[in-house]
Amino acid sequence: MAITKEKKSSVLKKLEEKFAKAQAIYFAENKGLKVKDVTKLRQNLRDQGIDFVVAKKTLMKLAAKNQNLPEISDDLLPGPIAAVIGYEDMIIPSKLVKDFGATVENKIVLTGGIMEGKLLSQAEAVKLASLPSKIQLLAQLVGTMKAPITGFYMVLKGLKDKAPASAEAEAKVETAAAPASAEPAAAEAPAATENAAEAAPAEATPPAENNGGEAPQA
Repeated sequence: MAITKEKKSSVLKKLEEKFAKAQAIYFAENKGLKVKDVTKLRQNLRDQGIDFVVAKKTLMKLAAKNQNLPEISDDLLPGPIAAVIGYEDMIIPSKLVKDFGATVENKIVLTGGIMEGKLLSQAEAVKLASLPSKIQLLAQLVGTMKAPITGFYMVLKGLKDKAPASAEAEAKVETAAAPASAEPAAAEAPAATENAAEAAPAEATPPAENNGGEAPQA
């Protein structure tokens, strides 16, 4: 069904606005998707902040031209086509389309795209769909950063668990050593007493009395 000039103008304006904000634009060919499948794919994309726009090829080419994007070649727009437009993550739009296509017998496939002002071939678009998304990369980075911290925590926890056992072992050793240490001390006590007695000076002997009663001459 032919669309009116006003409708074409509205679709073109919408495409231009979306292309101007896009981080990545992918083209996907519909090879017989059911309406319910299209609705489901559109919802999956919308949940990630990604637009799925069905439009005529001539309007897509014109929107790209008006936004100073590379000229879209005909081989990137075969059959019924949709533009899958990502505004934050440049990988996840292609990944979602590719993964969804695998669940519906590849009745929707990537045909190419535009990223960072350059055209993407079909092979390049499919290859990008196999890369980790930004969210996945961040998750991997966090996991890598957490690994040393987790190891350090486990070492500290091990030391903490060992501390009570070590203290208890030391207490047992001290308790066992206490009687043995006391015996030598008790044995030394009499010896010390005897030594003290021997060391005490003998009492002075009083001088003999003088029979004359006179004081001894100096």
